[in-house]
Amino acid sequence: MKKILVINGPNLNLLGSRDPEIYGRKNLDDVEKMLNEYLTEKNLDNSFEVEMFQSNHEGDLIDYIQSNKSAHAIIINPGGLTTVGFPLLDALIDSEKLSIEVHISDIHKREEFRRNSIFPNYCASQISGMGIEGYVRALSDICSQSNEK
Repeated sequence: MKKILVINGPNLNLLGSRDPEIYGRKNLDDVEKMLNEYLTEKNLDNSFEVEMFQSNHEGDLIDYIQSNKSAHAIIINPGGLTTVGFPLLDALIDSEKLSIEVHISDIHKREEFRRNSIFPNYCASQISGMGIEGYVRALSDICSQSNEK
């Protein structure tokens, strides 16, 4: 079974209660449920599994990536580290995993300081502004790319 890490950075523990007009009212448990439902609906639950992780601490995120060498792919929402998380980016690059960057809101239509992610050149793609459905899109893309090989 191929493990897909779903990594969420600072402040995403507050998803569902923080700025619901921007991020919606669903939380990370809802994201995990949606991802597992997708795998079941597509009959992929015997091939792929998702493992969720969230931390407000960059070092914990790095340790998590480094301790999961056997993982197949990574879906990452760097949250507050999007523009400044160079050590996290290095860990992602060093993992050599297929990675997709996800943002719930459209960071390109937000405040200037949120717009310049350091991750896109090192991820297969960036999904921004689809709400929590962006995680499902990322999972779908990973499963499709994995099945093509």
